Amino acid sequence: MPALTFDVPFVLGMMRLHENDAMHQAGKLADWIEARLEQGLHWFDHADIYGNGAGETLFGQALRARPALAKRLNVVTKAGIANDNPAPGSGKVKHYNASPAYLGRAIDEALARLGIAHIDHFLIHRPDPLMDAEATGRALDDAIAAGKIGAAGVSNHLPGQWRRLQNAMHQPLRTNQIELSIVHSTPLFDGSFDDLCADGHAPMAWSPLAGGKLLEGEVNQTLGRLAEEHASTPGALALAWLRSLPNRPAPVVGSVKPERIAAMLEGPDTLPRDDWYALLEAARGHCVA
Repeated sequence: MPALTFDVPFVLGMMRLHENDAMHQAGKLADWIEARLEQGLHWFDHADIYGNGAGETLFGQALRARPALAKRLNVVTKAGIANDNPAPGSGKVKHYNASPAYLGRAIDEALARLGIAHIDHFLIHRPDPLMDAEATGRALDDAIAAGKIGAAGVSNHLPGQWRRLQNAMHQPLRTNQIELSIVHSTPLFDGSFDDLCADGHAPMAWSPLAGGKLLEGEVNQTLGRLAEEHASTPGALALAWLRSLPNRPAPVVGSVKPERIAAMLEGPDTLPRDDWYALLEAARGHCVA
């Protein structure tokens, strides 16, 4: 199977969209979306738990306010985490749910909130040990056949977990979203990233800046030095480090601040091998064996 890749410098993560009061105005959010499209950024990553659906709802309101935008962008959304952060005493238990009924309802609700006819990539957010792979695989195949989703994928799944589902499906799983960064490189050395590539998945890297950890210690110093050499910014180089890998992982950047987004576009597409390993060495505290 040919590997699928995202054709953008990075994907825009919408996990904090609902926290930005200015973005609650449909016209302002539509302006923001249009500005990102003009920068060549047309993939937007959502999930039903982001603001308990508020992120998708706000995004949908912006697209309804400016319908032409929907034809220019691509949407990823995720579902499968139920009762996220339940209120104390509610009697509800947070859990994972990859059942056909839950995912089918999640797809329909996401389409309604976003106000679009088609989700480009729909991902199961976390592996569900209770999943009936045959039933879930059939439901995802049916959603693709019905035109509700363009492709199915997974998030935070290990090879055995996604292969159990893949073996029950006719359509290929095309995307896997995993935690991956300079300071979280474990998937590159435990074989899981290689399996992902071998199975033709498009890697998506969440927390590519490691929640600010890249701006500390030796990694920060090395990023600063290399940023000067490349006339770039530390954030842009951290993303180039990821894009240098096979199958070109797409970093998922959670900021909605235009200045931060612009700064992360100021850099090379990929890194020379020596620079890539210099950053790995800085993060691990030792050179490769």
